[in-house]
Amino acid sequence: MKLAPSLHRIGSDLVAVYLVEDSGGVTIVDAGLPGLWDELEPELASMGRSLDDVRGVILTHGDTDHIGFAERLRVERGAPVFVHELDATRARGEVKKDISWGKVKIGPLMRFLFYSARRGGLKITPVSEVVSFTDGQVLDLPGAPVVIHIPGHTPGSVAFHVPAVDAVFVGDALTTGHVLTGAVGPQPAPFTLDPEQALVSLDRVEALQAKWVLPGHGAPWADGVSEAVRLIREAA
Repeated sequence: MKLAPSLHRIGSDLVAVYLVEDSGGVTIVDAGLPGLWDELEPELASMGRSLDDVRGVILTHGDTDHIGFAERLRVERGAPVFVHELDATRARGEVKKDISWGKVKIGPLMRFLFYSARRGGLKITPVSEVVSFTDGQVLDLPGAPVVIHIPGHTPGSVAFHVPAVDAVFVGDALTTGHVLTGAVGPQPAPFTLDPEQALVSLDRVEALQAKWVLPGHGAPWADGVSEAVRLIREAA
């Protein structure tokens, strides 16, 4: 799905993967679920690109539903996988996440679980080798993503600000589609380790001038960062 020039998405509102391109190639933001690989090549082809144009995968955090096909792409195509230093062990599968489910509605939960299972979510391969980054780095990748550390969902959760496509990729720092309740619109994400810290961390992105707020779960938000943060604080 083309969202804007040089900005594409594969997956769905349940689990999303984003592609950013410039003259130097393509950066993949999060790797979703393993089965989304089947959507990757056709989407690249629609951009006039191929797997050979992928310069790297950048992870907003190390949870399993964000590392999806990253290891396959690293092994088969040599694409490096980048993650914050505090989530490196999580991406490598060395740390398991103790989660609190919170409020659940059976319909949305079953839809999310079925979607994930059909796309390999029950068996996700950790990333054997990662390249770590820290807060404030500008990654030498297409789009020149700027790393913004926003801990809370996990210790190494980050947002990537890519001014070239007028977007900030937020992973699970927030959601616009709650996979456990079905609620839509900007709101706190489920499975967050430190909800209070996650809310505080939004201060770090609130002033960003970006049209697109792109979460790992939920519909793309095109009404700006500050409005999304305002609604999240209301919901919280």
